[in-house]
Amino acid sequence: MVTFAATLLLHLCAVSALRTRWNPGVQLDQANVVGRPEGSTESFLGIPYAQPPIRDLRLRLPQIITSYNGTINATSFGNQCIQQAAPLGPNIPSEVLQGLSVLGTVFDTNVDVPQSEDCLNLNIIRPANVSRNEKLPVLFWIYGGGFGDGSNSMAEYNGTVIVQRSIEIGEPVIWVAVNYRLHVFGFLGGHEVKEAGLGNLGLHDQRTALRWVQKYIHSFGGDPEKVTIWGESAGAMSVFLQMSANHGDPGGLFRAGIMSSGSAIPAGDIDSDLQDTYDFVVQKVQCANATDTLACLRTVPAAALLDAANNTTSVNGFQGLATPYMPRADGKFVTVPPQELVEQRTLAKIPFIIGDVQDEGTLFSLGNLNITTDEELSSYLKTFWFPGASDSDIKEMLKLYPSDPAEGSPFGTGQMNAFTPENKRIAAIQGDWFFNAPRRRLLDKFSSIQPVYNFCKPGDMTDYFIHFVNHLDPSSASGVQWPRYNSSARLTLQFNDGNVPLNVTVDNARLAGTSMLASLSLRFPF
Repeated sequence: MVTFAATLLLHLCAVSALRTRWNPGVQLDQANVVGRPEGSTESFLGIPYAQPPIRDLRLRLPQIITSYNGTINATSFGNQCIQQAAPLGPNIPSEVLQGLSVLGTVFDTNVDVPQSEDCLNLNIIRPANVSRNEKLPVLFWIYGGGFGDGSNSMAEYNGTVIVQRSIEIGEPVIWVAVNYRLHVFGFLGGHEVKEAGLGNLGLHDQRTALRWVQKYIHSFGGDPEKVTIWGESAGAMSVFLQMSANHGDPGGLFRAGIMSSGSAIPAGDIDSDLQDTYDFVVQKVQCANATDTLACLRTVPAAALLDAANNTTSVNGFQGLATPYMPRADGKFVTVPPQELVEQRTLAKIPFIIGDVQDEGTLFSLGNLNITTDEELSSYLKTFWFPGASDSDIKEMLKLYPSDPAEGSPFGTGQMNAFTPENKRIAAIQGDWFFNAPRRRLLDKFSSIQPVYNFCKPGDMTDYFIHFVNHLDPSSASGVQWPRYNSSARLTLQFNDGNVPLNVTVDNARLAGTSMLASLSLRFPF
């Protein structure tokens, strides 16, 4: 005979099983982290990895969380870091604005997730029913956004889709996506910041999250010895700077890197190059008369600092990709200007993948449509991109980038998309200056030292990247073999859109131009 107590016990066991199924849990120290199921995967979202950088912790190094207690509800995204406005330039054609609105549905800030200074959290997505003893490889994602916006809740790169695909091809991985501080909160420069050792705080956030992974990822079934860091655009630049930090010693935090559209920024020093920006921010938030201006910045409303950030570029003259809120040499995390790190061969001796799309500069050049003559372009380049360069330097470079729209970006479109006499030329120069030239210089310096793989014009690279995370080699028996790069053959895997198959090609388009730009940006960082 079944007693009431036995029936109740069976009911409670069923409820417990149901809760376990629908709300996967992980133990962190004394805390239970409650996630959510998503088909063949499980998500644990918004887990804090550092103390909130608010009040006196604003504009300070991140403080990693050392222990957890209670229950952590990880079923929805955590706060996004405060986003900087990205105003468009004047005179943008209506058809371009329409295209940007479509693009924004993928790349824009997630409007459903709050923004806050209290944003140092990360997401973990893993295959369902993984035990803590499985030791799966880890893909650590760093988002892009020009160091002014972006978050781990963006739709641009979907960790769930990547983990699902890794399960389908029998190469399961765990996805980790980090939030890090942006613009004035994460990349403020100036003498005061450098003297206090507080430059590039957003990079310190990323590094702290990597240390968190080393301590806690085993609880989710991940292997802390098999971490690959991957980023896009600003995230790719961050990957380069993480690989070059600590004199090129990763300290066991990661074993491989992937850089999609970005590497060594052609930027200078946070002291000499950014003092005007610091002074402007201090003046804007009414801290100019404070004895300790940095301490004063910790007391003003976050909205005031955001307003200062949103007005910095228009007041200080930064345009295009050359913004004041980007990583620069601070003498500590970034010991010298990023491109000098390449020249000094300061980089972790680990395998890495790097590549760019065909038209990197087109989108970022929409703010330059007011430049319509050769004279205006020469003046602009000398003022904003290559401060200190001579007229002959600029003249020589412009010979390699003619004003003929058919030679400009978007490449291969002839006379189309020429909204002004100079816009396609500017787009070609900017894309090569900020992306292709640094990438090629990096490849040429390190391809003889360690395994490196180059790609261009990416389509779907998911399977190759997953294989790389698992085996440190992107090729598999089932696909086109991806050759290691060397500076003689310059072989690269070209990912094509649509039904055009992948192919191995030679990376030599505008080679003289990118060589010249690499030399100019090394001599005259912005």
